[in-house]
Amino acid sequence: MTPFGERLRQLRAERGVTLKELAAAVDVSPAYLSALEHGKRGRPSWRLVQRIITYFNIIWDEAEELAELARISHPRVTLDTSGLPPEATRLANLLALRIRGMSEEDITALLKIVEKGSEGE
Repeated sequence: MTPFGERLRQLRAERGVTLKELAAAVDVSPAYLSALEHGKRGRPSWRLVQRIITYFNIIWDEAEELAELARISHPRVTLDTSGLPPEATRLANLLALRIRGMSEEDITALLKIVEKGSEGE
C-alpha cells in the first residue's frame, strides 16, 4: 500500500463511501481504484487527485496533504545519483536491495532521518 492509498482508504472508511461509489463519482473503475489503494498502480494523475479532493470536499491543508501523498506514492521508484558522491549511489542501491527485509521500525527510523534532512528544502 502507498501513503496515498492508505489515506484514500481512510477517507472512504471515515465517510462510509464504498470503492464502487467513489470510483463512479471520480470516473474510474473500481478495479483501478483498488489497485491504486493497494500500491499496484503508479501515482494517480493530478486530475484524479483533484476529483477525489472535490468529491470529499477537502480543503486547504488536508487537500495539500493529499496531493503531496499522491506525489510521493509511486510504488516503483527510480533514483538518479549521477553527479553525487559514491556514498549516495551505495546508499540508493543498498536501500533498493534491502528494503523488503527491513522491519517497520527500521523503515520508520530511516524515514525520520530523511524527512529531517529535507526540512530546509
